[in-house]
Amino acid sequence: MYQPVAFGILSANTESLLRQMLLEGTPMFTIIMIVAVVGLAIAWAIYGYYEYKARQEEKKQPKQVSERLQKSRSEVVDWARKLAEYKPPVPKRPAEQDKSEQDK
Repeated sequence: MYQPVAFGILSANTESLLRQMLLEGTPMFTIIMIVAVVGLAIAWAIYGYYEYKARQEEKKQPKQVSERLQKSRSEVVDWARKLAEYKPPVPKRPAEQDKSEQDK
């Protein structure tokens, strides 16, 4: 019958060996595991601290603007200027059209 494995991919024999080492004997293994877990926690804390500092430094730096973004912005500004300068043609009124036809 299938027995669930506590450690994921480990076999049942390896699991029972680890359980025996942790619970029944070899206090040295238990001490080493505790020290390793504490060391890992300290390492993650240090890593988090330096990542936080790096993010703070990045916030202080001016944002880099790519050439493509600058080009797009300048094109939009040029388009807006042309649009502001644009004067639509004035349509002729019907009365003016009649006069121009009579003049011919």
